Amino acid sequence: MSKVKAIVLAAGKGTRLHSEQFDIPKVLRTANGQPLLHYVLDALSFLPREDVVLVVGYKADRVIARFPNYPYALQEPQNGTGHAVQCAKDKLTGFDGTVLVCCGDMPLLKRETYEALLQVHAGNDCVCTFLTGFTDLEMPFGRILRDDQGGFIRVVEERDCTPEQLKIRELNAGVYAFDCQELLSCLDLLKNDNAQREYYLTDVPELMRQRGGKIGLCCVELGAQIIGVNTPEQLQMAEDILRSE
Repeated sequence: MSKVKAIVLAAGKGTRLHSEQFDIPKVLRTANGQPLLHYVLDALSFLPREDVVLVVGYKADRVIARFPNYPYALQEPQNGTGHAVQCAKDKLTGFDGTVLVCCGDMPLLKRETYEALLQVHAGNDCVCTFLTGFTDLEMPFGRILRDDQGGFIRVVEERDCTPEQLKIRELNAGVYAFDCQELLSCLDLLKNDNAQREYYLTDVPELMRQRGGKIGLCCVELGAQIIGVNTPEQLQMAEDILRSE
């Protein structure tokens, strides 16, 4: 496997979690006694800390103080997931390995799942590999469209799905492995011509494919691992699962 750096998206405020009432960013909200980000970094502990970059924004000083031994990039203001990775570009200068992009609010994702994604990416000569999977939970995630040969076509966000597409059970987990140099070149091509006026990381694989790059899929049974904590109900779900492990 090629050399790997990770970018952990940890800049969010956590508005739907009402985190402003606690005066802390979303990734510092606790589940079973530890911040959400703690569990993500623990699962990434197979990588050296100097290769795990935290993208921080809201109450950035709090995150840096809690996890002081990691490099960080500041995203201010927060203009989408693509913009978050753009903010970390200087931490990738001269790097020609694999970049793992993951979310600081997914405390249930396991080390072996990250490693499986990286292994699939390394073994298939892809410029980008999605982590996708199945769960019995009802999650508002994008659906993966495949062609007749099982290859990747695109992601359709749930709000844009047709009734037929909503029946697709393979979901986009929002975790990716990228070829670093291809990622950096495509970040410069991102546009924010959408309703939110944000730069979306999900646009990068399509840009890569338009340039002739191969897009891969690492599909696993995710179950509760796919939970990203955005609401009090999801925080309680994560708390209950972590407590039972």
